[in-house]
Amino acid sequence: MPDQMPQDDTPRSDPAPARRRAGSARQPKQPRSQASLERMLQATQALMLERGNEDFTLQDVGNLGQVSIGSIYLRFAGKDNLVRAVIAQEFERIEHDEREMLIRAIGESACLADFIPRYVTAYAEMLRQHAPLLRLIMERAQHDPLVSEPGKRIARSSDEASTQAMLRYRHEFGGQDHELKANAAYQIIFSTLARYLSLGSVAETREEADWASLKIELGRMTLAYLSTDP
Repeated sequence: MPDQMPQDDTPRSDPAPARRRAGSARQPKQPRSQASLERMLQATQALMLERGNEDFTLQDVGNLGQVSIGSIYLRFAGKDNLVRAVIAQEFERIEHDEREMLIRAIGESACLADFIPRYVTAYAEMLRQHAPLLRLIMERAQHDPLVSEPGKRIARSSDEASTQAMLRYRHEFGGQDHELKANAAYQIIFSTLARYLSLGSVAETREEADWASLKIELGRMTLAYLSTDP
């Protein structure tokens, strides 16, 4: 069975909404205004994904989201802030999805051999789901500190949450420095998946069979590394 840990060690997201960190939308109070804001954000995200860049205008957003330019400027100072709000919303989704993924994987696992394959597969699928927008976010983060700073915080949080999840099974680890091994395992898992998914670069076409094999072999290698003495 996994180590019993205090309630506070359950993976969780930062309680402060990511939207306040990367975006600067004026939050509406009326349902009608909230619906209008969501259409702006959805239209902006759809255009980003469709074009693979930020080469669109606020008029494009207005046309697709069926909102006026005036209503966009009522919420945002300009296109940059609108894009940042979309990114902030995606950060919230990533934090939520990762937290739920870890809770499920831990709850379904009685030992390290149960947890690692489940975790690797679930984490891989979560990253793949978010990869199209993450590529665009990473591109903007190279020149926009209002995106890069919360992005770095989320990356650190992900590292810590996954490392702590593995350490629930530390009594099954080989060697002495369990924290070092768990963190190294996470870095290897993330780096391998990020490379496959071309995070930070243009996506390459790959065979679905390669993806399935990668998840299985990555889980096996990680389990062997964690459970073997140096």
